Amino acid sequence: MIETSQLRAAFAAALSQMYGTEVPAYTTLVQVSTEVNREYAGDGRWGSLDRVTAERHGAIRVGNAAEMADVADLFAAFGMYPVGYYDLREAASPVPVVSTAFRPIEADQLDRNPFRVFTSMLATADARFFDSGLRARVDRFIERRQLFAPDLIADARRIADAGGARDDEEAGDFVRRATAAFALSRSPIDKGWYDELAEVSAVAADIAGVTTTHINHLTPRVLDIDELYRRMTARGVTMIDAIQGPPRTEGPAVLLRQTSFRALAEPRRFRGADGVEFDGALRVRFGEVEARGVALTPLGRERYDAAITDPARWTDYFPGTDAEMAAAGLAYYVGGDPAKPVVYEDFLPASAAGIFRSNVDEDVRVCDAVSDSGATGPYSLDWMAGAIGHHIHDPYDLYQKAAS
Repeated sequence: MIETSQLRAAFAAALSQMYGTEVPAYTTLVQVSTEVNREYAGDGRWGSLDRVTAERHGAIRVGNAAEMADVADLFAAFGMYPVGYYDLREAASPVPVVSTAFRPIEADQLDRNPFRVFTSMLATADARFFDSGLRARVDRFIERRQLFAPDLIADARRIADAGGARDDEEAGDFVRRATAAFALSRSPIDKGWYDELAEVSAVAADIAGVTTTHINHLTPRVLDIDELYRRMTARGVTMIDAIQGPPRTEGPAVLLRQTSFRALAEPRRFRGADGVEFDGALRVRFGEVEARGVALTPLGRERYDAAITDPARWTDYFPGTDAEMAAAGLAYYVGGDPAKPVVYEDFLPASAAGIFRSNVDEDVRVCDAVSDSGATGPYSLDWMAGAIGHHIHDPYDLYQKAAS
């Protein structure tokens, strides 16, 4: 049997190869990340060089709960389960989506291959973004399309139940079909419909303006993101203006820092109102990269939420050593040993929204006039878990278990 961790590693590698073909600048990003990792590997306290270099986090977007449920079933075959609930509508730069992240949940599985996919679903029931008429049209459009072949999802459920594929032949076929489901489509896009959705949000257009889904970014992990930023810029790659997340300090790295190269104009085929097709371009995909630090406890996260609004006084909120962090109960360490930090495996909504906005959204249209409590829709962690038919794991529970 080919175990789910092996399938996951093959899936991540296949997606990476495909994405590198679709977005050549991604290959440069991976090359530079690998160079930096070799030079900054140190004592391996943030994971082995092999693990860090192979690590990827993908991002995809779907339109409704049925599509999200298919994603959950598909990723379960790769040993990836939903962890955390993210509401990017509430970020300083709002994006009309709610999200979860599919990833391994056991420490040994993360070590074998830590592939994650941040998966966002369009919040069409939120009247602040979609009036009733537009919502109805978007919902109909999404219901008519089929992102994943039924036999692919059926095979995924069977493989998940069995704990892996029967043999190399089945594994290869399954990984190939799963990867193809996230390839960028070359089918013509209805220009008028896409532009109408883009008036709400470029992310909304990317989700519901097309009949397929695709990898939006495939993020390598780097051990020194500031050095990565400098080297990419030196190569003439246009980066976004800032590194999102905590500031660089002399103390322990915490949570997650992210940046990216700017979304590139990619050639796409369009169809006008008269039915005539023509060539154009869209700028929706970008090259994100991340650096990961120690996972914070709930107390540490409270400190972080306060400190991030006052970064100049970071040291007033966080001590300068891992030993002090551990003693204060601010972060997770294996067995309480400050030399063994538990790596943060999840995401920061504000950083994700900041990356989105820096790349694709100038302004998101929000209807300020809508104020009643039902206008924002039913979305919550419990709602999403019920909608996709899978338990959504609490990241703090997973970090506590990893530290025990």
